[in-house]
Amino acid sequence: MSLIKQIFTDLLQLLFSRNCNACGTALFYGEKTICIKCLHDLPFTDFHLYTAHPAAKLFWGRIPVHQVTALLYFKKGNKVQQLIHQLKYKGQTDIGFLLGKLIGENIMLSEQKPDLIIPIPLHPKKEHSRGYNQSQCIAEGIACILQIPIHTKLLKRKINTTTQTKKNRFNRFENIKDAFELHKPQDLQQKHILLVDDILTTGATFEACGKLLLDNGLNKLSIATLAYAE
Repeated sequence: MSLIKQIFTDLLQLLFSRNCNACGTALFYGEKTICIKCLHDLPFTDFHLYTAHPAAKLFWGRIPVHQVTALLYFKKGNKVQQLIHQLKYKGQTDIGFLLGKLIGENIMLSEQKPDLIIPIPLHPKKEHSRGYNQSQCIAEGIACILQIPIHTKLLKRKINTTTQTKKNRFNRFENIKDAFELHKPQDLQQKHILLVDDILTTGATFEACGKLLLDNGLNKLSIATLAYAE
């Protein structure tokens, strides 16, 4: 009976096969979201093994950060860009969850677990239009591994800022510095919080959020992101 069930499952897999979100080829039985070859070939940073790496250095002299980790290197045209595009604009939220789990596994190896995860919030209009917050999808994958709660009500985006894409570091911070607000800041007291976003470029968004949290009683701040843009 188990053989018949396996054949039926394989047939369904063939008829309704899904493609790898990185390379577009059909996923084999047992593969989910990203094929094994693409997972193996992804440009992992291994930042969790070090303290003085490029992503951490972005915040030196700006805000005190306990730990910074980024799972992958982002370059235009590479598979990481394809995955982030699928996650943000094509509704492929399982990408965020899968890669978030890998981030969680790295954090388990590198440091003490945070108390709480906060995904960088989208403005309500943007989240309503998109239907989800891609950073929360990543956070849910991390939380699955670390077994710690996610808080989506504490930090809010009150200003729907213009795109950061073509701005330099200073202009990015000026664009974003007043875009966030806190609800119930007393919940920050003596907490170690992990801020999560999809991509780290200049660090302006993390700096704006982190400064707000630290100025309101946060004890320790860590940062995790799916990708680091060199």
